[in-house]
Amino acid sequence: MFKVIALSIALIGAVSSAHADEGQWQPHQLPQLQSELKRIGIAIPAEKLADLSKHPMSAMVSLGGCSAAFVSNSGLVVTNHHCAYGAVQKNSTAEKNYISDGFLAKTRAEELPAGSSTQMYITDKVEDVTKQILHGLNAKMSGAARHEQIETRIKALIAECEQDKAYRCSVPSFHRGLEYYRIRQMMIRDVRLVYAPSDRIGNFGGEVDNFEWPRHTGDYSFLRAYVGKDGRPADPSANNIPYQSKDFLVVSAQGLKNGDPILLAGYPGRTSRYKLPTEIRFARDVSYPARVIESTADIALINAATQGNANAEVRYANVVKGLNNGLKKTEGLLAGFARKDIAAIKDTQDAEFRAWYGQQNADKSLLQELDAVIATDMALSEEEFAWSVASTSELLKSARTLYRVAIESEKPDAERHTDYQQRDLSIIAGRLNRLEQSYLANIDQARFTAALQRYNKLPTKTHPEGLDALLPTPESVAALYQQTQLGNTAKRLGWMSKDKAAFASSDDAFIRLAIKLHQIGMSLENRRKEVDGNLERVIPQYMQAVIAWKKSQGKPVYPDANSTLRVTYGTVAPYTPRDGIIKGPFTTVEGIVEKHTGQSPFNAPASLLSAIREQRYGVFKDPVLGTVPVNFLSTADTTGGNSGSAVLNKNGELIGLNFDSTYESITKDWYFDKAITRAIHVDIRYMLWVMKEVDHADNLLKEMTVKYPEK
Repeated sequence: MFKVIALSIALIGAVSSAHADEGQWQPHQLPQLQSELKRIGIAIPAEKLADLSKHPMSAMVSLGGCSAAFVSNSGLVVTNHHCAYGAVQKNSTAEKNYISDGFLAKTRAEELPAGSSTQMYITDKVEDVTKQILHGLNAKMSGAARHEQIETRIKALIAECEQDKAYRCSVPSFHRGLEYYRIRQMMIRDVRLVYAPSDRIGNFGGEVDNFEWPRHTGDYSFLRAYVGKDGRPADPSANNIPYQSKDFLVVSAQGLKNGDPILLAGYPGRTSRYKLPTEIRFARDVSYPARVIESTADIALINAATQGNANAEVRYANVVKGLNNGLKKTEGLLAGFARKDIAAIKDTQDAEFRAWYGQQNADKSLLQELDAVIATDMALSEEEFAWSVASTSELLKSARTLYRVAIESEKPDAERHTDYQQRDLSIIAGRLNRLEQSYLANIDQARFTAALQRYNKLPTKTHPEGLDALLPTPESVAALYQQTQLGNTAKRLGWMSKDKAAFASSDDAFIRLAIKLHQIGMSLENRRKEVDGNLERVIPQYMQAVIAWKKSQGKPVYPDANSTLRVTYGTVAPYTPRDGIIKGPFTTVEGIVEKHTGQSPFNAPASLLSAIREQRYGVFKDPVLGTVPVNFLSTADTTGGNSGSAVLNKNGELIGLNFDSTYESITKDWYFDKAITRAIHVDIRYMLWVMKEVDHADNLLKEMTVKYPEK
């Protein structure tokens, strides 16, 4: 039985009054929340938090799917273990397995390349470009024409922004197309692995504990940013030097207690808080169940194919980890939908909105058009899913990408598809090169064969028109792998520079298949442009009305997450997932001993267990808990992409890293339930304690600025 920390009467009372703090706020919105931040105890002025050039926001980093933060002026970055897992896996072999053994560079010279697919992005400028994007768009334009006009304007704004090649720029939409902001980020291309604990610490509990509470996971790692000697981003080189980060976070080991305020800053991926009931039912009844079936089958196949083969297990470790994480989240979403009828809740909200809207002097046909466009979107999504199942092979994906590069390269850069411009070629090459560490022909062949069998069982109406006749049969897949050279990294990358004619004359089986399938893919893409263009016309009008409705009720209005920098806030708090049960808000190292079985995923390192049994806690011992805390809960509003987000105390000091949510919280992507939503964080004291007592990362402890408790 796992150790449960006793809850005082005061703490139990706090459970009923603790509510999650909804809102993933754009930094410029924070001054509007000054009174709320002050109410919970945040000491940093909201105006300072809104300024990307000032501490602490200037220390925040995106890893393009995860979040991170600078913790020294020499480019040292802290993030989650699972966010650096690809870099750990890239450098691991069956003989030198950094996944299970951990890795620590004692000197800069020992730091390892994180890989060509790992970049750091530092946001330094955000501009409202809504007028430039939407000005003069004709309501009578076709959806495709509208979408292409928006894309053309976005590309022009990006090209203007990227005249300085140190920067990567983007123009994402907010409130589903109501607003557009141009975001400039310095993109650092030379990233190196500095330190990652063993996955028996960094992934303790594995998929069994994923999205569960209590957790006892040291989900942290360190990377370092390198630049050229001129201080500007440069391709990886032994001559590069550590990036001199303008700001970095001070680390506070002084600890937290229940009810303390926290801030959290990072790059949350996607939420769907403003979607309609029909969209929720589509996800619940169609999209998510199909994803679960697909992921479950793919994971089972990879596990069976790699079992007993240490080299294969290492190569596919990151692939399986990603699939498992997505599967657990999707299963959690379905469980959440079953536990609480979010669609019914949204039905009520939608009815209230439509009643309010009907009283306004507004276009009454808007909602009918909205429903029709969304129905078209959902139908096309089913075909796109079937297309993705039929394209499971990594070699087929590579061949399709390479052929598209050749086609797009014939056009002026401004006219190319947004994912195939000159600015994207190095990123594409990085993905193609990454297969060197995550591909084996026999496993890819088995995955493709099984995927085609699953595709054949999908409803015929979801099969893209003309695709069935062009796909190989499951029985003929083996011949494709015998007649291709794309499994060879050098030859695969060599196709990046070849023209369309070279592809047409190729006898490579996967190249020929990619050419055959190209028109099917383009048909889906063109239909998606039409649907997206109509969504981009109708949804913003709907969102404008929703915002006006919510403001009339005095409710917060923040945009859905879209992988841009956001700030959320909350307090350390337990929760009640069901009647009679109170969980949290802290777990401790004693729980690791109690969970330890000696078998994965509960196989803690002997050095860690020894330090716990000997109670070598030092300054990291919490005075209330009487031991070292491992993880803690807060009411902060997070989602995927917030992994690695800095958790700050009231003074803006680093006191933890976000890495997960409770299972009951997963449906917050669709609906924020204030009573039970909790985010899970690594307590900085556990991280520092492991670094000192277990892994002896004294060089990094010395490099960081750490505020220890007063003796």
